[in-house]
Amino acid sequence: MPDDKIHIYLMPGMAANPSIFDGIKLPEETFELHRLEWFVPQKHTSLADYAKEMWKKIHHEKPVLLGVSFGGLLVQEMAKHRPTFKIIAVSCVKKSSELPKKMLFAKYTKVHKLLPTGLVSNVELLAKYAFGETVTKRLHLYEQYLSVRDKKYIDWAIDSIVNWQQTDPPENLVHIHGDSDAVFPATNIKNCITIKKGTHTMIIHRAKWFNEHLPAIILEEGSSI
Repeated sequence: MPDDKIHIYLMPGMAANPSIFDGIKLPEETFELHRLEWFVPQKHTSLADYAKEMWKKIHHEKPVLLGVSFGGLLVQEMAKHRPTFKIIAVSCVKKSSELPKKMLFAKYTKVHKLLPTGLVSNVELLAKYAFGETVTKRLHLYEQYLSVRDKKYIDWAIDSIVNWQQTDPPENLVHIHGDSDAVFPATNIKNCITIKKGTHTMIIHRAKWFNEHLPAIILEEGSSI
């Protein structure tokens, strides 16, 4: 029996697990969702090499790759190795020039290597790194979402973001960004679908918007940015 569904692979953000996509529900007659998970990289693994390894978890030709935050950077790297139907980058950047000044500063000063990543078992600190938010009320939710707490992984992820290099986004990329994103400020970003009052965690808190708009974004020709 032929498989005529569009397969969408979902990549969560830094330190997050696939439960951030629990609210995403798309028509099952057209789409099939597959969740990807982070694994701890080997020493000196580049983001490009990590992207090649992640392809081993993809079991369909020309899938849609949807990545959030650092996961959005990863799916863009993955698209450099094999064909994709469409790439959807959420709450991230599509060019290294869109990175905030503090991250560009860290690239040249290496100040990010001084961050206390050994304290990643502290969920409040990890939420600050991953979501750009100070956790006060929803700590139990962040404990659920942020389960990748290996220091080696966190160090690698932060270094990979700070040193990410890309001048030209993939042609089939759609960039979705919130105008209230605290990690990647919208003032640095152009040519994207903007969600008003969307924060860095809008894939969780604004799932209804994604459910309403993703089908058209995926299926429309020429919707790339």
